Amino acid sequence: MKLLMITSLKEHQKKVAQIMDLSGISVFSITETIGFKDHRTPNLLDNWFSSGGENFDSVFLFSFTDEEKADKALALVKKFNADDETGFLIHAFILPVDKSSYP
Repeated sequence: MKLLMITSLKEHQKKVAQIMDLSGISVFSITETIGFKDHRTPNLLDNWFSSGGENFDSVFLFSFTDEEKADKALALVKKFNADDETGFLIHAFILPVDKSSYP
């Protein structure tokens, strides 16, 4: 069993859900989150009045699935990122699940 985790901008949520569907993953969870990227300069005096970071409305999707479906989803995410021109990549990770209460 694998844990597939995907983060993306909220605007990409439907595309990520489509990726899950095309991968054969019919059970997954979605939660809204705020992505934060810090672009502050090392010297705070150089950027005194700026907040120093950008917030992005994002989603976090995850599913416990088999390796084949997780690999297919990862391949589809990589294809999306290669074709996308917005500069906001979808990030996907596959982690092993060593133990579970699920049979």
